[in-house]
Amino acid sequence: MVDQDYELFIKKIKQKTGIDLSLYKEAQMKRRLTSLYEKRGFSSFSDFYNGLSKENELYYELLDRMTINVSEFYRNYKRWQVLEEKILPGLLEKNGQLKIWSAACSTGEEPYTIAMILSKFVSLSKVKILATDIDENVLARARLGIYPERSLNEVPIDMKRKYFTQEGMNYKVSDQIKSTVQFKKQNLLADQFDSRFDLIVCRNVLIYFTEEAKETLYNKFSDALNDQGIFFVGSTEQIFNPDRFKLTSVDTFFYQKK
Repeated sequence: MVDQDYELFIKKIKQKTGIDLSLYKEAQMKRRLTSLYEKRGFSSFSDFYNGLSKENELYYELLDRMTINVSEFYRNYKRWQVLEEKILPGLLEKNGQLKIWSAACSTGEEPYTIAMILSKFVSLSKVKILATDIDENVLARARLGIYPERSLNEVPIDMKRKYFTQEGMNYKVSDQIKSTVQFKKQNLLADQFDSRFDLIVCRNVLIYFTEEAKETLYNKFSDALNDQGIFFVGSTEQIFNPDRFKLTSVDTFFYQKK
């Protein structure tokens, strides 16, 4: 028997957030959300929706419950320092307006981090970042730009003050930062890549691929870079023999196209 209460809830949530709950396993998601609304004193999904439409905190708690992929800003902070202090100045010297791609961007913390760092060098009106992921739901969450406090643990205090607004226990990214990023669905293995990127960031996803798939992706990423372009990978994703992919190591987890 169709649960019309839940079906209507799914429809309204998709209209409100862009997140499609029908893409998740129904029994698992219903169980997760039912426990949330019962804990908050509601007796049905329709009552719950009316409640979260009026109460921001409840709405943000729902977002947190719905999306399982959660990253954080400035993840592995010291690597972002290398990007800021060593990598970007060299790239910007060659080209004042960089072409940048955040691949497998999850819920958006990574491309927004790149934009914040770039704001120290150039006007945000000049910053354009492509951010892609295979999961439509995490992209919808990324476009909303609302994050729990734990996602901001590594954000420098000046950036937090400048580019975030606190709403209860959550934080909203400024429209200024959001406007720099274009989010798009992409399957890294199956889809063609754009080209002539000055910087490609793909962190903490390649570890989930087979060695054969990694080789394919390293070649695709290398081909997508400009000469002297930079490929920035995650802290468990060091590339052995990067010269096989026309890359050379310029710092730990940073590779330059030859």
